[in-house]
Amino acid sequence: MTWPPAAADRHVITTFVKGTNMGPYEAARHIPGVTGHELSPAANRHFSIPTLNKAIADLVNAHARLDISQAWGDGSAVAADGTHMDTYLNNLLSETSVRYGKPGGIAYHHISDTYIALFTHFIPCGVREAVHIIEGLLKNTSELKPTTVRADTQGQSFPVFALAHLLGFDLMPRIRNWKDLTFYRPTKRAEYVHIDALFGEPGRNVIDFDLIESQFRHLMRVAVSVREGAISSTLLLRRLRAGSRKNATYTVFREVGRIIRTVQLLRYLSDAPLRRRVTAATNKAEAFDGFSQWIGFGNGGVITDNDPVEQERTAKFNALLTNAVIFHNALDIAEVVRQLQEEGYIIDPEDLAHISP
Repeated sequence: MTWPPAAADRHVITTFVKGTNMGPYEAARHIPGVTGHELSPAANRHFSIPTLNKAIADLVNAHARLDISQAWGDGSAVAADGTHMDTYLNNLLSETSVRYGKPGGIAYHHISDTYIALFTHFIPCGVREAVHIIEGLLKNTSELKPTTVRADTQGQSFPVFALAHLLGFDLMPRIRNWKDLTFYRPTKRAEYVHIDALFGEPGRNVIDFDLIESQFRHLMRVAVSVREGAISSTLLLRRLRAGSRKNATYTVFREVGRIIRTVQLLRYLSDAPLRRRVTAATNKAEAFDGFSQWIGFGNGGVITDNDPVEQERTAKFNALLTNAVIFHNALDIAEVVRQLQEEGYIIDPEDLAHISP
């Protein structure tokens, strides 16, 4: 990189500055040859939210083409998880999080099984994370098109299970408090030899297939509208809350969701390798969350801008820089592996699977 830096180099520096949350004028004190006056316009004029999404997708595509990334996954699965980001209290998105006990928002990431983030957006603490789980999958523009979605307990509800299934996604969350969950029978007469107690009293908790049949066309119209972008999945899932019990759309989504969640819970109970895959995927998402927080060290990790658009850009800048570091680490690992192979060492792909970028 030449000094003073050219325009392209200033974009690289800007990505580092914004991704670390340092701010242009603070960074200029530590980086020779640039000023805050140069870095600030570069961030404001050349880094829109669509541009950042495209840059993230380009990095995801480049990472997917590395042979080493195949040791970690094939890109068919993604884990959705949120990490808390501190903000000032008096702005539109900031709330005091019950979960974290401090004000801020949530950077909600969709993390590929290859450790890299496919999509990131900034959401309020008070919003249930489950309503955003589908949106990130639909807005993902990278070459990786995951069909399996992992999440934690906050990433599921009956409508979310239903919509994910209708859109062709296999939602399999890691769920706590199983004793509070209800399994549903296909008919009142259905009984099971060893697991009948999971379904409650005989004849209770029965799926209403007549309701699903009567509302099937409407159900499919809504799903197609979401797929084609005519309806936002986030807006739809916000409205399909438990308080909408008299709403016909909610009741049919709830009924389909009961079927899908019951099947998924039974799969989870009976398939030990599946449980290990779900845990591994959510662990990768949590590792990304911790890594992205470590990278966003500037200003004590606090987002200093109160504008919701700028907060969204900050979360995306941080995800972009985190992806860039992961990509660079993957290149370094691949280079070390190549050197070891040239020296005669045999590298087992299963061993590489235990190395994290």
